Amino acid sequence: MKILILHRVPYFKIEYHRGISHDRHEVTYFGTDRALATLPPDLRCERVSRPGERPAFEEARDWLAERPRAFDRIISASEYELLDAARLREHLGVPGAALDQVALARDKVLMKRAVEEAGLRVPRFLPLPRFLELDGRVPWSGRTVLKPHRGASSEDVLVFDTPRQAAAAVTGRQAGVARLDAGSGLEDFQVEEFVSGPIRHFDGLVQGGEVLVLSASEYVGTCLEYAQGEPMGSFQIEFSEETRAWVSRALAAVRIEDGSFHLEAIVHEGELVFLEVGNRVGGADVVACVELATGVHLPSYELRVLLGERIAGTLPAPPADRRWYGWFVHPGHHLAGRQYLGLEGTLAFRAGPRVVAWHELPSGAPLPDHITYQAGETVLAGIVAGDAPKETRDWIADLFDSLSVRTRPAAPTIPEQVSA
Repeated sequence: MKILILHRVPYFKIEYHRGISHDRHEVTYFGTDRALATLPPDLRCERVSRPGERPAFEEARDWLAERPRAFDRIISASEYELLDAARLREHLGVPGAALDQVALARDKVLMKRAVEEAGLRVPRFLPLPRFLELDGRVPWSGRTVLKPHRGASSEDVLVFDTPRQAAAAVTGRQAGVARLDAGSGLEDFQVEEFVSGPIRHFDGLVQGGEVLVLSASEYVGTCLEYAQGEPMGSFQIEFSEETRAWVSRALAAVRIEDGSFHLEAIVHEGELVFLEVGNRVGGADVVACVELATGVHLPSYELRVLLGERIAGTLPAPPADRRWYGWFVHPGHHLAGRQYLGLEGTLAFRAGPRVVAWHELPSGAPLPDHITYQAGETVLAGIVAGDAPKETRDWIADLFDSLSVRTRPAAPTIPEQVSA
């Protein structure tokens, strides 16, 4: 089989060799030099570099126009390039999820409409242009969320006290989002009511519309707070068959039929309220935590599904000794431009018996200039295990209460002397 991978996610996050036999198949990785540099040097494959100045679809289309060739599968593991892969499949007539199907699981307005039509509760919402036409006069009165249709990592997400305040900020070009304040990009945003309650994420694997693997977790902190500079994590929890049925209905509504999924919901007054879903694995250390708890490496089995292999009945049995895993991460992007001096308050946690993984940025290392959950980029990331969900949650909460980041203003750069 000839396989084209739009390569963006660092190789070690997916470990393609665990799901695709590179000896049996002809695998081509298409990505920027930076992305291709993450491939193992001895991996049997073809590496094709792209400039990365335009969307992956456009650069792949032009490359193939110059060097025509056929592929049996076109795959992307990146949320940002799922649509590019769908467009390229459509352009070349390659099997796989169609563009309208992928768009349904990428656009937050489309997906909420579909989930609501399926009879599940969603926050009340409107596309931003329609919201502005109403001047904020909407069916809810409290806190209001402004967010992109297809954003990730809570970038450009804002919360206002009232709908009218949100409308005034956007129309006055004082929202705090560069595109909106420049008077463009209105059609790329939506507005929804703020629903309070614990936020949960559901991760797993589906094939032919059947959920084969499901893991449930609850966040400590939120993605929005992380974007604003606060630590976050999550811990695994038990779930009922009723919850499994709810997840299945939500996936069916947005036509996620094959592959991994990462679904987020709020528990409001005992009821699950759908937030969003992606046809991809979760970020941070979600993949590792699911594998530790279930024995299933989601990316590997997703790749097998996308190659057309039936995986029901082939999944490994979960470990006999059930433990409850959680991941944690502390941001550094909000401190970019300062000199990083290290962490304080972590000694009692770092060497503790519950720690499964601990990745701390060395003192003096550069801080990230963008939102990232990636170990080795942000100041702290890791995995912890407990004998019960509450143990895991309390450990993460205690860590967040104890640690602090030490920085100081970066030394000014002394310009080089230019001799006459």
